[in-house]
Amino acid sequence: PLPAEDEQLFKYGVVFDLFHSYRPEFDSLINEQIEKGDESCRVPFAKDILRKLTAAGFSEQDSLRILALFFQMRRAFFFIGSIRGESDCVQELRKSLWNNIFTENLELYESYLWNRMEDFSTMLLGETGTGKGLAAAAIGRSGFIPFDPGTQSFKQSFVKTFMSTNLSQFPEQLIESELFGHKKGAFTGAIDSHQGIFARCSPFGATFIDEIGEVTIPVQIKLLQVLQEREFTPVGSHYKEKFQGRVIGATNQSLTELRKEKRFREDFYYRLCSDVIEVPPLRQRLQENPREITILLSFIIERIVGRQSPELVAEIDRIIGEQQPEHYGWPGNIREL
Repeated sequence: PLPAEDEQLFKYGVVFDLFHSYRPEFDSLINEQIEKGDESCRVPFAKDILRKLTAAGFSEQDSLRILALFFQMRRAFFFIGSIRGESDCVQELRKSLWNNIFTENLELYESYLWNRMEDFSTMLLGETGTGKGLAAAAIGRSGFIPFDPGTQSFKQSFVKTFMSTNLSQFPEQLIESELFGHKKGAFTGAIDSHQGIFARCSPFGATFIDEIGEVTIPVQIKLLQVLQEREFTPVGSHYKEKFQGRVIGATNQSLTELRKEKRFREDFYYRLCSDVIEVPPLRQRLQENPREITILLSFIIERIVGRQSPELVAEIDRIIGEQQPEHYGWPGNIREL
């Protein structure tokens, strides 16, 4: 038998080798799951990984957790990587998102926090159109999902682990219903019961509340209870329901100003903002790296026409150069582009 320190190094080597050996299989699984949708895909290569881990001395429980961690890391790399760009601020954004998912110490995450991250809420700040929803989706679709050896699949499709709502699209009287749900007859027009976004959230994912700076103080108090007690009460009900999952908020308003004007409670701010991530505006990205426009155009055009097209990128880049004034500020950011 190896000395304890050497045995630990050996296990690290096994984990490192397996993760990199099976990257193509995990990446194929991600694309297959996106196409399949809500039903979780079978993982044909899982038995091989689990067998190799147990042969290296890992317990069955540890092997299952490591397998799930492998898949989580590849998903995080995939979805964070969908935020394109080479400017310093975008690279810092991708780093911040990775650390939001795994903390800054993956070893401590794997030892203590892989099933405890729901206590850490996140606030995304940024102007309208910068891509806060894309950043939130990267977090929400990259949560830890356990593997089920009985079905040889992960316990839920990551397609179902991200719920999103924009509160600015709802009249004030319906915001509570959208968040917490309501019972039939709770108010005029409530002809059926409705599940709010907290009830629909996956225990392995996240709820994204955009424009959270719009909510009134009474709703903030109820949201604070969700964050602290992990419970909520639908409108018209006397029974509390459990909430599982992470909360991600976003706003294009200044939280400093909202707090100064007493429109955003201090206790709610501190509970919601375990981590604050700023999504940079397009003008900052272009100031740092003028090539950013070409990178973004390549991605947008490929998404629209279904394949890469250097011709279209060059043509649209030329038109933008001719029609937009020098140092144009892009007030609508990526959405405007």
